[in-house]
Amino acid sequence: MESPAFIEIDMFPEEVNSMDHWEVVHFRGVLEEVADDYRCRLVHFEIDRGTVTFSFDSDELMANILNILQDDSKDKA
Repeated sequence: MESPAFIEIDMFPEEVNSMDHWEVVHFRGVLEEVADDYRCRLVHFEIDRGTVTFSFDSDELMANILNILQDDSKDKA
């Protein structure tokens, strides 16, 4: 059995450290909408000092997100 892959993004200021923070709740909602679009589930979501870690049960969606993040980091270089 494979271990799930996780995506970790420094998304918010370090002070944002609660699953109840409105920005975190909103971002989780966006991820859940994307999961619905891909007919999969958001299987992991957590926040730690502004860093969001999440995972979907769709390899296709995870790969698409990683490609977007890689393209974005190339644009900033």
